[in-house]
Amino acid sequence: QVQLVESGGGLVQAGGSLRLSCAASGRTFSSYVMAWFRQAPGKEREFAAAISWSGGRIYYADSVKGRFTISRDNAKNTVYLQMNSVKPEDTAVYYCAADRQLSPQAMNTVRSYAYWGQGTQVTVDS
Repeated sequence: QVQLVESGGGLVQAGGSLRLSCAASGRTFSSYVMAWFRQAPGKEREFAAAISWSGGRIYYADSVKGRFTISRDNAKNTVYLQMNSVKPEDTAVYYCAADRQLSPQAMNTVRSYAYWGQGTQVTVDS
């Protein structure tokens, strides 16, 4: 129904900034919840940020709060993750996810999302 493709990952120095993008195709996701998850080597995939289709509900993991900003442009079918003041522990593969409207408690859960991108690598150098 929907395909998600992440871009914008790469190598960045600690303290620097990076912006990830996730472009959707297929059926519109304007009414979908969108989220970013990340997975470091040897660790489970963890929640980073989520946003409702209208932008009225936004949630962040404590580990990224104050540094990362999630936003979406429904006209462009794109969701963004602006990463500022990055740290070495931010190094991970970042995945974009989408699904129908979810309850707040479900928005930070991996298994809540039916659609996933392929991931983009973010490496933060000390």
